[in-house]
Amino acid sequence: MITAIRATSRTIADLLQAEFEADPVLSAQFASPGTMHVYLNTPAEMTGRAGLSVWLYRVVRDDFTLNRPLERISPTQVRPASIPLRLHYLLSPITNSNQTDAPETEQVILGKTLQVLNDRPSITGTDLSDDFIGTATVVTSRFEQLTITELARIWDALDVSYRTSVSYEVTVVELCQDVPGEVKPPVRVPILDAGIEVG
Repeated sequence: MITAIRATSRTIADLLQAEFEADPVLSAQFASPGTMHVYLNTPAEMTGRAGLSVWLYRVVRDDFTLNRPLERISPTQVRPASIPLRLHYLLSPITNSNQTDAPETEQVILGKTLQVLNDRPSITGTDLSDDFIGTATVVTSRFEQLTITELARIWDALDVSYRTSVSYEVTVVELCQDVPGEVKPPVRVPILDAGIEVG
């Protein structure tokens, strides 16, 4: 589906939001009427907002699964080839800098984020959001250990002050058109005469 990238982002954000709301330490800030939320905005766009920025900063093609054979969905149709993607997210806890305990709160948010994604490296079933609801999709994430130089480049591009953040890679996201399969000649399977022995 062409909405797979958005559905992946929403799945991650909604899972983290639900876990924050259920956490006894963070529920006061994230559960209604709390002022914090999980956003898909860049950290630079978080001015006036507080919570966790789940920012998709890089999309790359997954070359390991690129050349898979086409899937035949009927004797006369094959499914159009999808684009396998690896999505890279920067997760940045951001609170109001005027808050006296801002650094401590951000560290708790970061700790909870790491714990949730460590406990749930694969998101499936009822935890899926958006257009993934009711599908057999598996959203698989892994902690991506970037160097301080790599992180600095990302924050320099944002043109905002550096904040403690972590990167996660999500794989493999299949981007495809929601169209009927392409018509192809049927598969011809030779039928051997039962009376002929093949030696």
